[in-house]
Amino acid sequence: MFKKIIKGNKKPSKSETRDPSSYGYGPPGTRNSGAVSANVVVNHASRTGPAASGPNVGGAGVTALPPSGTIEPLPMFRDVPVSERQHLFLRKLQVCCFHFDFSDTLKTPREKEIKRQTLLELVDFIQSGSGKITETCQEEMIKMVSVNIFRCLPPASHENTGQENADPEEEELYLEPSWPHLQLVYELLLRYIVSSDTDTKVAKRYIDHSFVLKLLDLFDSEDPREREYLKNILHRIYGKFMVHRPFIRKAINNIFYRFIYETERHSGIAELLEILGSIINGFALPMKEEHKLFLVRALIPLHKPKSIGVFHQQLSYCIIQFVEKDYKLADTVVRGLLKYWPVTNCQKEVLFLGELEEVLEATQAAEFQRCMVPLFRQIARCLNSSHFQVAERALFLWNNEHIVNLIAQNRNVILPIIFEALEMNIQNHWNQAVHGLTVNVRKMFLEMDAELFEECQRQRAEREARAREVEEQRELTWKKLADAAAQRGEADMVTT
Repeated sequence: MFKKIIKGNKKPSKSETRDPSSYGYGPPGTRNSGAVSANVVVNHASRTGPAASGPNVGGAGVTALPPSGTIEPLPMFRDVPVSERQHLFLRKLQVCCFHFDFSDTLKTPREKEIKRQTLLELVDFIQSGSGKITETCQEEMIKMVSVNIFRCLPPASHENTGQENADPEEEELYLEPSWPHLQLVYELLLRYIVSSDTDTKVAKRYIDHSFVLKLLDLFDSEDPREREYLKNILHRIYGKFMVHRPFIRKAINNIFYRFIYETERHSGIAELLEILGSIINGFALPMKEEHKLFLVRALIPLHKPKSIGVFHQQLSYCIIQFVEKDYKLADTVVRGLLKYWPVTNCQKEVLFLGELEEVLEATQAAEFQRCMVPLFRQIARCLNSSHFQVAERALFLWNNEHIVNLIAQNRNVILPIIFEALEMNIQNHWNQAVHGLTVNVRKMFLEMDAELFEECQRQRAEREARAREVEEQRELTWKKLADAAAQRGEADMVTT
């Protein structure tokens, strides 16, 4: 796999190093306060991640420690007059722009603790609503958040091992070493977004499309704790910033397209689908064509990747939401499932059958009739599966009252399709549980319409008789050919 190496700019000169503003001690409120401008060195970048620079960051980057190698704790908010708290807020933000090496737990423990305590104070300050923070403070806070969270993600587990086909469910769990700081930065951002004091007209200048896009890139983090925070933050942004809603939906769409058709690897698909489940729930009726296209082009094709087990629960919820919102989409969904139905992956088939039952439960009679023929041809194949869980899950469909009612209304079409599969199970299936369930389903059809059942039996008997006749005719033809060949061989021997 091709791996990029992202290198930073040249090392700053000594005169630049001595500049106090380089260490976050410059005048508060300046565009580049609290950060070194564009001096970022990334040691590994096999997975491209969001850089820490851009419109929101104002040139912010990884900030080194001051020349002395230490940072000093600042006074607490309650210990300074109210008039000085905004200035102190800015100074604390500057302290939080420093980055530390968490690969070595013994390295700069005092400074790490100072930053952690400072972040805790900032979270409490925002949460308590002690005072409405100024626009300058909001700008600097988003810059500090950007410096901390927007980074190049480490190589994925399969990239380290070189096992391209490894199962994502079995990969070792990765935990971000800098989480003690990172968690508090995410908490600060979340509290800022949900705060009633946050004016969206001001905040949208800093939490803009670029910021949202970088936030979405972080969903590929392998740390589940980080993805959980990202999920909550993005959901809140979607709810609070109406101007960003179409952009967020489109950006998620693009992540799905890349996952389905290119990489088939992404750590945050389940979390993104969880957000979408809530979004879909709020769609107004009649549903926009844009939303229906999203279902057809993104959600249904998400059944294709092998790793569907990781996010199937969330995907199934989104699909069901669409069908419950607009029952006419049931035919589209069922045909989409049939299109991506697995051939050799039995565990995936079990998932599909479970989802299919939920879809059929929300399906009306008219939509059911449109797709019942291809649907029950597939179900018949599942009934005869040698994998007992697949056959058993297919037979469990007859435990659902709504589905049984739909089948009963259309039994003249459905029973002839699956009758052969039922009879073959009774005669040949190795699993006793499958055999017992098949007998129950067969009995249900017999009680439903004895005349139709007998007609299916008669037709099956005729087919078997014709098949035997064809087989006998074939054997007779082969016998004639063998006799003719034997006579020809004897004649040749006499001639020679």
